[in-house]
Amino acid sequence: MLIHINLQSDVPIYVQLSNQIIEGIAAGLLHPGEPLPSVRSLAADLGVNLHTVNKAYTYLKQEGYIQVHRQKGALVHPQPLPTADEAFFLKLEEQLRPLVAESICRGVDEARFIEVCKRLYKQFGGKE
Repeated sequence: MLIHINLQSDVPIYVQLSNQIIEGIAAGLLHPGEPLPSVRSLAADLGVNLHTVNKAYTYLKQEGYIQVHRQKGALVHPQPLPTADEAFFLKLEEQLRPLVAESICRGVDEARFIEVCKRLYKQFGGKE
């Protein structure tokens, strides 16, 4: 899996990195138990500070996407994430609110917004 970091983006690098790893897991490009590059190695490959990669890995570990072992390093969590619960749906709604509001402000109608969501969902292998 290739990771592309946009150094000109307003999105923090650790968030870009975290998002791309989550997308890789969702798309099946990263498999349960698969090792991830070491913090040093990934930082060197991307040309970013190792603390940035460490911050991304820490976030991914806290959210249950990866495990970090002292000897084995970081790897995709071998167990699937728990199914979505009420707390997840609250978080989902909280994160979607500003995107929906911005879309309305920019004149995006509901059908187009839903179309974009469906297309993205399908990109990661989601079923309707």
